[in-house]
Amino acid sequence: MIKKIDHIGIAVRSLDEALPFYTEILKLPLLGMEEVESEKLRVAFLKAGETKLELLEPTHEDSAVAKFIEKRGEGLHHVALGVDSIQDRINEIKEKGIRMIQDVPKTGAGGAKVAFMHPKSTGSVLYELCEKKGLK
Repeated sequence: MIKKIDHIGIAVRSLDEALPFYTEILKLPLLGMEEVESEKLRVAFLKAGETKLELLEPTHEDSAVAKFIEKRGEGLHHVALGVDSIQDRINEIKEKGIRMIQDVPKTGAGGAKVAFMHPKSTGSVLYELCEKKGLK
């Protein structure tokens, strides 16, 4: 069902302020940046071995990540699990009693199909199912 940890999402107030820690101190390569207008986010992608880190900067105060930072502060936001056939995985998870935030996948950063499990069903961890073309 789960192929790998695709990425770890980290909420930050400012990419400009956060990136030097990751690129200069941790020496992680910056793979690129993207604005996801539908989620009101700027995202920076960093390679960390076999997985990636996604730094998530809200671009509007009413975005989900802005609300997360306001409530919990900067830090770990979600763990993304790489899957094939995301809609089948959503259906299987729901059949097992796990509440989903999205019942149908939406388009996320990098064009991936994504859907989140509600943290009240997962021990307070926000998990994202993530299907990318060519995922190995």
